[in-house]
Order: sequence, then C-alpha cells, then structure tokens
Amino acid sequence: MRRLFLSLLILLPLSLAAQEYPGEKSSWEGCDRYDFKVEDRDAMVVVPKEAAPGNPWIWRPAFFGAFPSVDQALLKEGWHLAYYDVTHLYGSPRAVKLAKSFYDYVVPAFNLDKKVCVEGFSRGGYFTFAWADAYPETVSCIYVDAPVCDITSWPGRHQPEFWNGFLEEWGVKDEDVDSNFIGNAINHLPRIAKAGIPIISVCGGADEGVPYDENMHKVRDAYQAMGGVVEVIVKPDCGHHPHSLEDPTPVVDFIKAHTDSFTANQKIHLRGNLDNSLEAMTVRKKVTVAFLGGSITEMEGWKDMLKDDLKQRFPDTEFTFIDAGISSLGSTPHAFRFQEDVLAKGVPDLLFVEAAVNDHTNFFGPREQVLGMEGIVRHALTFNPFMDIVFLHFIYDPFIPLLESGEIPDVILNHERVANHYHLTSIDLASEVSARMKTGEFDWKKFGGTHPAPFGHKIYAAAIGQMLDSFTKPANEYSRAPHPIPKESLESNCYEDGWLMPPTSALKTKGFRLEEDWMPTDGAGTRKQYVHVPTLVCEEGGSLTLNFHGKAVGLYCTCGPNAGILSYTIDGKEYPLLDTFTPWSKGLHIPWLHMLANDLEPGHHVLKLKVLKGERSGCYIRSFAVNGSSE
Repeated sequence: MRRLFLSLLILLPLSLAAQEYPGEKSSWEGCDRYDFKVEDRDAMVVVPKEAAPGNPWIWRPAFFGAFPSVDQALLKEGWHLAYYDVTHLYGSPRAVKLAKSFYDYVVPAFNLDKKVCVEGFSRGGYFTFAWADAYPETVSCIYVDAPVCDITSWPGRHQPEFWNGFLEEWGVKDEDVDSNFIGNAINHLPRIAKAGIPIISVCGGADEGVPYDENMHKVRDAYQAMGGVVEVIVKPDCGHHPHSLEDPTPVVDFIKAHTDSFTANQKIHLRGNLDNSLEAMTVRKKVTVAFLGGSITEMEGWKDMLKDDLKQRFPDTEFTFIDAGISSLGSTPHAFRFQEDVLAKGVPDLLFVEAAVNDHTNFFGPREQVLGMEGIVRHALTFNPFMDIVFLHFIYDPFIPLLESGEIPDVILNHERVANHYHLTSIDLASEVSARMKTGEFDWKKFGGTHPAPFGHKIYAAAIGQMLDSFTKPANEYSRAPHPIPKESLESNCYEDGWLMPPTSALKTKGFRLEEDWMPTDGAGTRKQYVHVPTLVCEEGGSLTLNFHGKAVGLYCTCGPNAGILSYTIDGKEYPLLDTFTPWSKGLHIPWLHMLANDLEPGHHVLKLKVLKGERSGCYIRSFAVNGSSE
C-alpha cells in the first residue's frame, strides 16, 4: 500500500491536468467531492464552489456526513472538507502516523492552508487530541462533539468488542489501562495548551454513552487551568445523539474566528491585563460585566454574542450583565449617567465602553471627548480600583473615507489618549472593518452599515473574543490587583465626579411643571429610556433656579420639535444663548446633554435659566448634570 501512495504522488500532475484534483469525482451538497485512498484507507476532500482566501479546511477522522450542519455551513463559506478514516484506531500512534501521510498528501494536492480545524465526533475526538498533541503546528483550532476523552469511560470494559479492539490496536494489556492512560485526552493537553490552540465542544448533558462529566467536562477544567481557551456548549437534555446544533452558527463563528487569515486584520491594542475579571470568572466563578455605549451597544448584536461567548468559556460561572447602551449618547452623557445607569445596578468587574461614533456625530470637540472618556475611567476606578476597562471604537459612514486614506479619525485618537494614559486595552474595530473592506472581504452593505447586520456584529464580537484569548492564562497565574490611578489627569476638570441631579432639584420654577410619567403627544419619535419618567416640562417659556456644587453643569434634556432657546447665568455671569434644537429634533425627542459651563471654580454655584418665548418655546429636563459633590 505504501507503493500505492507513492504512485498517487507520481501520478498527481497527470490527474491534476485531467480533472484538477486527484481521486474519483462525485458530488456532495452540490460541490465536487474527490474520493481516493492513502495507505489503503478511505480518504476524501470536498471542494467548495468558491474557496475562501487561504483555502481553509476542516478535517474529520471519523463518521463523515453524520450530523453535518457545521461542515455544510463552512462549505458554503468557502471551506474545504476533508475526511480520512481512522475510526477504529482509537487515537493510537499508528493512527497519527497514517494521518500524517494523509495530511502531507492533501495539503499540496489541494493547495490547502497548512493549519486545519480538526473535528472529532464521539471516538473521533480521541484521535483529534492525539493529532493536536503530535502536530500542534498544523492545527488552527479543535472542534469536538460529545468526544471520547477517557478510554475507560468509552468503550470501557463493559463493551468487550470495542475494548478488545482498543487493546489490540495499542498493544497493551487490560491491567495496564486505567483513567490515567497515556492516550487519554487530558495527557495530550499540555502541548496543546502551550501551542495556544483554542477548543470548542458541543456535548449532551444527558449523554449516557460518553458521559460529559467523565469526558469533556474534565478536559475543559484541566485545559482552562492550564490557560487554554476552551468553550463548551452543553445541551442539557440531550443524549449522545443528535450531535452538533440545529443552528451551527456558534461553532462556525468560533472556527472561522481562529484562522490566521481572519485574525490578521484585527486591530487590538493590548495594554495591562484583565487579570481581575478573568480571575473572577475562572476562580471565584462570580462576575459582573457592564456595557456602556450608544445604539450599537443597545441593539441586539455584539454584546449578546459576547455574553454567549463568556457563558461558553465559563459555564460554571454566575454572570451578572449590566446593559447600559442608550441610542444617541456619547462619552459626555455616559460620564454623567455612569453612576445611575451602571454603578447603581452593580459593581462591574469588567466594563466595555464605546463612544467614538456618537462623540463624532453629536459634534463633541476634542477636549470634550477627553473630558468624558477620562471622567468615566477615573470615576470607575475610584469606585472600584479592581475594575478592568476596555475601550471599543466602532465605525460609521464618515469614518470610511478617512480610514481608506490611512487616517485615523481624531475622535478615536482622542479616546486612545485616555486608553494610553490609564494603560487600558482598546480595540479599533473601525480600522479593522475598513481593512477588511479594502481587501474585498465584504462591502459596507454586507457589513450592515453603522448599525451592523448580524454579520457585522460577528466581526465586532470575534475581535473581543480574540482579546480575551490573548489575556487567558493558567488560573493560578492571575494576579488580582488594583489598577493605579495616575495622580495627574489629562484634563484636570474631567467629569470624574459626574452625576445626575433629579428634576425636582430646581427651585423658583415658573412656567415649568413636573410630570411624573412624561410622554409627548406630538407624534415625534422617542427613546424608551426617556419616556414615562419624571420630567420637568416647559412648553411656552419659563424660568428656574438651580443650586449646585461642582465644576461643571449641564441640562440632560429630551430635545424634540418644540426644543427652544435658553438664556442663563451662573453666579450672575451671563452666557451665550443656547439653542437646544438639534439636527434630529424635528422628528425625534432625542436625549441630549447640553453642557452649560465647564471649568467653574469648585464650590457652590447658582444657575438661573430662562426658556425664551418664540416659535419654539419648550424645554424638557430629564436631569441636571453636575460634575461635583452631591451634597
């Protein structure tokens, strides 16, 4: 049979000239399938209609075509499928040697990527770990489904036909085999972990044939303790069958995200570490994660994908998630609502913040962008010095021409100033998406635009997942420690003491009334967080007075069709008139934070405000924003 293998190699150019690829040609799922033999064992490659860049592939060592939802999805995405039958060889050294002959043949014959996703169902998983241990440089990631990890669990001595076949194949005696057997998956993990190979697994929680607790559960715990990246999806009431998932998307996304060609365009700036939050997830198994941002965070998308990712990485961990995304809001309103919308709901171990898009579209200047982002960071770390913080920079239409010309938008650079000063990790998703569009991987329409389609959100979530991979390490190496707060801030008057005073704080109100359950009746759109809440309402001009302590003050309003022009003084000093009508106010009661003054002397101040009568004479105050003491 060795001669047959060599003859195939010799004849390869002729067969390629005849039909492009070697083997007997047929069809599978509408694509060309090529069957051949290597070392007298069945082998097969299915070629996609249009190959993805780099010719990525997934390889099964057993049960080709069984529960093929992942294979089918990847084939449609341009992946090659490969099969080499070592089903009944129980991951033995001979199986690995034979598989090496197959690998060495198909990679050049089909021009495949040198790294492969190795896929093992049931006993195929036993081989998968053996291969990744022997040749880790060939593996991009591992996908195992209800895998055999301990040979004494399956087949075990209670299935003599398979057990005796295993003993014969390995050349061992019955009395020499126990749960520490050298071929068991757990003994392959050290080299796999050292190589940084990520693993995803799907298992049935009610599997009696290959019990999860005796197999993949032990492997997951051990691999995580070694610092390996491992995600497990447990189907609670499922037995050994059916394998895979009805919707294979989580597995497919994981596999695609862990190819070198995909990660090459990610723009992740690793600074410091995430030891505190990862220690909470891994060791304490209780963690709070907060998401602070605008509409891209509020909508269903990347944050929900990340929540699923975290639960798959740490299935035994208790998660609390704080969703604080609100459409239209950037870093300045974030800084003032941080106490009410995040800290009042829990103490985050990990905080994600995004504001680049809304800071830009809402006309906040460079200094204001730093005042807001730095204020959030200093407030967060003062409240909880152990909080890990990650900045995210999303993309929208006006950024595209800048990025295409090689220019980073100023707002991202300003946020990066803060990230650098406080040694925080950031992910420039705007630059990543631009780079992918430039290479033709997808276009703006497929991505989904400013508010991405599910496809676009997957790009965002994959980069965050890769960041988590980069910070993952053995559990005993996480060092819980407070993050230092630099004595000198970038902006001495940043909004680190930002908070929201209730509308009832106003004094001497004239022409204003407090509506406990405010809802506009003019037919204009609303944001759900800003209706049915106490609101100080003025519709035909009015005035009020506010006493406050601090260095800055603003109005947190809903600015709709009747949003008027304000005059005001602070401590008797007149300020320019403020038109609260925004470019979106004609058809939307948009939440907006109008800063009235920054850089005030610390201490007590008096704001006197008037709403001028005219064509637009309204003012709808949700809160007063104050950077200072709440006393």
